[in-house]
Amino acid sequence: MVPEGDLFKTAIKLLGGVEPLAKNNRNVALNKPSGDPLRQRARRQAAIAETSAEINPLSGDFIDYVTPTDTLAFKRCGVQNYVYREFRLGKLHLDARLDLHRHTVEMARQVLFEFIRHCLEANVRCALITHGKGEGRKQPRLKSCVNGWLPQMNEVLAFHSAQIRHGGPGATYILLRKAHPKYFSD
Repeated sequence: MVPEGDLFKTAIKLLGGVEPLAKNNRNVALNKPSGDPLRQRARRQAAIAETSAEINPLSGDFIDYVTPTDTLAFKRCGVQNYVYREFRLGKLHLDARLDLHRHTVEMARQVLFEFIRHCLEANVRCALITHGKGEGRKQPRLKSCVNGWLPQMNEVLAFHSAQIRHGGPGATYILLRKAHPKYFSD
């Protein structure tokens, strides 16, 4: 049995040997930005501000569609059963409401994200989102999107389809976690 190293050396000799690659010193001179440094700083700050304004973790790429009559329900670990039961029966006080009727999916995504953020700032614990049932559709878009978006937000502890007096399957209760004071310190 011939060792691999010897096989390699033999193959190189048969091919005519080895030549080292020529070194190519390519030094690239970086162009320093010309112009007003104050203007560049202003553009950089504007870009950062624009990017931070567009931060929205809610994705709508893969939404599982629900039917108009489906009940939406979600509960994170740690939510007490008694609290969740009172919540889904509509017995908790609703501190805020959001109506998503006549919103496009992208508009609803942005409005919902901002609504949750404002609810946390105002220390709202229970809110109602009215999204509609998608009358005349087999797959209601906004209801399905809300069902997909809410679990993506850690601030949402639970949600459930509303009672008939609050909109039934066309609305959803949301239970939010308590906001910590340092959450908003900037």
